[in-house]
Amino acid sequence: MGARLVATQQGFFDRPKVQKAVDAATKRVLSRFGAFVRQRAKTSIRQRTKVSSPGQPPASHLGLIKKFILFAYDQQRRSVVVGPTLLNKGDGTAPRLLEHGGAGVRQRGKRMKQVHYRPRPFMQPAFQAELPGLSRLWANAVR
Repeated sequence: MGARLVATQQGFFDRPKVQKAVDAATKRVLSRFGAFVRQRAKTSIRQRTKVSSPGQPPASHLGLIKKFILFAYDQQRRSVVVGPTLLNKGDGTAPRLLEHGGAGVRQRGKRMKQVHYRPRPFMQPAFQAELPGLSRLWANAVR
C-alpha cells in the first residue's frame, strides 16, 4: 500500500516547482515584451528640428525623451512598466503632455508662458503595435 501511494504522489505536479517555473516565465516574457515596446517607442521618435504634426509621435530636438524611455519588471505586481523617466530638469510633465496633450507652462529664459499641447502619442501606439506578438512570446514559455 505504501509503495503505491508514493508512486501515485510522484505522478502529480510539484506545485512549488511549477509555480517557480511560471514565475520565471512571466518575468522573462514580460521583460521581453517591455523591451519590444520600448524599442518601438524609441524608433517612432525622429530626431529633427521641426515640430511633429499632432497625432504623430513627437520630434526629438535634444534626444532626451528618446534616450530615457526605459522598462522594468515589477516583481510584486508581476507586470512590466514601460515609459519615459522623469528628468531632474523641469516639472516632469513633458512626457505626459506629449502623450495625451493638455495645458502646461513653457519657460524660455526668465519668461513663463501658458501653452496648450496637442497630443503626440508615442507610448500607446508602441504598446498596441507590440500587443499581438505577446501571445507568441508565451508559446512554450513555461519549461
